[in-house]
Amino acid sequence: MSMERGSFAARHDFDALPLSPDVDVRCAQSSEIAALSEMAHRLVPGVQIGTAELARYFTFDPQSILTFSRKGNLVGGMAFLFLNDRGHDALLLDEICLTAPETRYLASAKEEVAAIYIWAIAATGRGIAGLGKAAAHLRQVRFRGADCYAQPSTVAGRDIMKATGFDPVPSFQPDLWCYERPWHRQPMRMPGAIIQTRSFADARH
Repeated sequence: MSMERGSFAARHDFDALPLSPDVDVRCAQSSEIAALSEMAHRLVPGVQIGTAELARYFTFDPQSILTFSRKGNLVGGMAFLFLNDRGHDALLLDEICLTAPETRYLASAKEEVAAIYIWAIAATGRGIAGLGKAAAHLRQVRFRGADCYAQPSTVAGRDIMKATGFDPVPSFQPDLWCYERPWHRQPMRMPGAIIQTRSFADARH
């Protein structure tokens, strides 16, 4: 997993990020996979997966890759691994090859998504504002029961995670961070926390 690029000064919980009207976010089309692969290699250090491999995962689950565009121009993308229970365990135990994960660890259309691994974020300029709509994509019924995981590859990626409510978690997987969905959290016994919980619950729909 890699997370890049662009400034991200404001601090918001991932599921409360604003929906920028300037950036259009949608599921990728097969014709865009090559451009997304090139962007990832250009912006994100250490990316190893090529166009053919990315296309393979896109074919397995077309909802796993999003494009960010502004005024008709591609300004970023985001890729996920939607893990089933086996994949979730393998992630925490460092038993999954994250550069070339086996599809047996990925949730099929008939399986519950147990965890979401943010495989990569690549964005230029204002493209990073697309994160709000990407978070909305993950609030669909299929995904909203799954917490999100990521590993930063750069200082900028780490800053994004800190700014959006991710925290390091104990695991055998090196430098693994987790974002616990707000509706999974134990509410604090404070009036303000109750209001916050309700607002997140509303955001799921």
